[in-house]
Amino acid sequence: MIKVKGSILINAPVEKVFAFMDDPCNLPEIWPSMIETHAKGPSSAGGQDFEWEYKMAGLRIKGESEVVERIPNRKMITKSKKGIETTFVWDYEPEAGGTRLTVEAEYNIPVPLVGRLAESVIVKQNEYEANMLLENLKTRMEG
Repeated sequence: MIKVKGSILINAPVEKVFAFMDDPCNLPEIWPSMIETHAKGPSSAGGQDFEWEYKMAGLRIKGESEVVERIPNRKMITKSKKGIETTFVWDYEPEAGGTRLTVEAEYNIPVPLVGRLAESVIVKQNEYEANMLLENLKTRMEG
């Protein structure tokens, strides 16, 4: 499993940031390679399970994510088993009148799809994507 972690201070209340991220249909707005998302319905943990389409190394990959833990305005954990096996942990903390958002992703690259040679390039691209996602969210929340 590959891990990517990022953190950012957003000058907006935790409730506003969490509410935006709680709707998976907002993800394509801030996530550069997320092509589209569709809510599947309420998750047993709260929030929305969703389907997604993501572009990785020029390939379009479809998947599904489910919310496995959700503490409003504090934490959300989603897992994908279809498409790219991934776990995302989103931690929200009040800080300096705003929100400290930390995201940690753990995932497996579908090597048969992309090949071993491309794997290291994809890892670097995904680190860049995580940082862009956080910067885009900051811009959206502070705008």
